[in-house]
Amino acid sequence: MKKLAICVILLSSLLSCNDTEKENDSQNENSNKMEAYQPQEYVKLEHPEWSKNASIYQINTRQFSEEGTFKAAQTQLPRLKKLGVDIIWLMPIHAIGEKNRKGTLGSPYAVKDYYSVNPEFGTLQDLKNFVSEAHKLKMYVIIDWVANHTAWDNVLVEEHPEWYQKDYKGDYMPTPWWDWSDIIDLDFDQPEVRQYMTEAMKYWVKEADIDGYRCDAAGFVPIEFWNNARQELDQIKPVFMLAEWESRDMHAEAFDMTYAWSWNEAVHQICKGEADVNKLYVYYSWNEKFFPENSIRMTFTSNHDKNAWEGTMFEQFGDGLEAAIALSVVGEGMPLIYNGQEAGNEKRLQFFEKDAIKWKAHPIGDLYKNLIALMKENTALWHAKWGSRMIKVPNNDESDVLSFVRQNENDKVFAVFNFSDNPKSVEFKEELYHGTYKEFNTKETVMLNTTTILELAPWSYKVYIK
Repeated sequence: MKKLAICVILLSSLLSCNDTEKENDSQNENSNKMEAYQPQEYVKLEHPEWSKNASIYQINTRQFSEEGTFKAAQTQLPRLKKLGVDIIWLMPIHAIGEKNRKGTLGSPYAVKDYYSVNPEFGTLQDLKNFVSEAHKLKMYVIIDWVANHTAWDNVLVEEHPEWYQKDYKGDYMPTPWWDWSDIIDLDFDQPEVRQYMTEAMKYWVKEADIDGYRCDAAGFVPIEFWNNARQELDQIKPVFMLAEWESRDMHAEAFDMTYAWSWNEAVHQICKGEADVNKLYVYYSWNEKFFPENSIRMTFTSNHDKNAWEGTMFEQFGDGLEAAIALSVVGEGMPLIYNGQEAGNEKRLQFFEKDAIKWKAHPIGDLYKNLIALMKENTALWHAKWGSRMIKVPNNDESDVLSFVRQNENDKVFAVFNFSDNPKSVEFKEELYHGTYKEFNTKETVMLNTTTILELAPWSYKVYIK
């Protein structure tokens, strides 16, 4: 009987072990299955820490000073620092092609040699000095990079004609469907082209100590090229990359920031009476749901393309200009200043000729300076993972009035914009905006609650800071 009892115990133990193993297997299988459903971080790259509350400033070197040189631009760096600028974006620094050139001086985006400095702007040493001085002032320098195409007489045309795309006739071809007759497209299906371009980009980080790139027509170049280039550049030093494009995939592994073209278009159409604030709701919906959370969009009221081909900031935004500028800073996005905006530049700067900016003090400069100072101080207004989302505050006139809160544990901003040519008495719903604030323009302390009615003049705005 003893033997029988022992056998029963052993059998029971064995069956119990089998049940436990089955249970463990089932749990492991469940766990493995659940891994497939876990949220993934879309943005794999690391933004440089210094970009968290940065502003960006574009220099068109040719027009930035009477001399049109790096040396002359360098003398203005302390002024830009006082303005609140963190990132300097230099338009292409390279020698410009002569064959099929547009205008007298040509387009900086028709590059003759990726390893050259345009003698119009100075020497390699002048560029290095500019970058070094910017770094001393705790500013960062990115340069324009034109990967998609070159000038007709780029050095590669002689050295590697096989690296270019050809049309159906076998001829070199400009980018299809555009009037870019002064350039021809490279063929990024060829590994050698990708290697050459990556090495050239690495050269300027190593040689001139630049801090990254603004990449022209970035979407016309395969994304895997940019992804790899970012990895190789980051091995030299952490860089900041801006894509002239508007697409989610750019943010995953290659670019810290993309253009908010559709933000600019929406605000422009609203200010010109061609749309109402619903156009902005569409933009911000896409920005929040389609673009990854830890990404940066560049918001702007002007740049070299807009100014030269579509109109000055005054032409583009009219009476709504100051409200548009304020929204570009306190809304989500990194604000861009195109050189001359802070001086109230009223002319379309010529693109292929010398056309120097006339520098003077202007209220727009003070506005940018004060707004950027607010952005730097108020952590809710920071960028990417460091900042806070905009939360819509419902109001009684939502087709004309935009109202939102950005807040975190330490800081809060409540902003209201009247994007119409009529005065508005604005009431708000819900309680998110309640509290005691200081108003940005008047510096007055106010309490906002359920009974609050704000009186807004046409095209005016209020920003309340807590």
